[in-house]
Amino acid sequence: MNTHVEKINLLSEMIAFSVVDGRLHEREYQFVWIVAQELGISKKDFKDLFHKELPSGVIKSEFERIQQFYRLALLMHVDGVLHQKEEEAIRQIAINMGLNPSATNRILKLMKVSPNTMISPDILLEHFQEQHN
Repeated sequence: MNTHVEKINLLSEMIAFSVVDGRLHEREYQFVWIVAQELGISKKDFKDLFHKELPSGVIKSEFERIQQFYRLALLMHVDGVLHQKEEEAIRQIAINMGLNPSATNRILKLMKVSPNTMISPDILLEHFQEQHN
């Protein structure tokens, strides 16, 4: 992720997804704030994102789209409550990103059965790359 605009777009999408169930849970807020810090976004810029519309933009690289999908999937699980609206939204987001629906469904199922909802990067990429063979 190279530009400030790309980082802001990423965080904006994460914020929009975090409230899809009608509520921003404190753990979701903290998770997105950690991502913002890792991206070098100031606290002021971060807080301002909660008052802006979601920008439209396409993540060009498939690898970056997979990363964003996984971040959103982690965000979906961070509050400990899995809402139907969140599951529907993440599937639609993945389709809009151009990700393979079969691979996204497999990843979401693996995350549900994982003790900490995390899966290894190798497994994540393997599921998405098998469509290329």
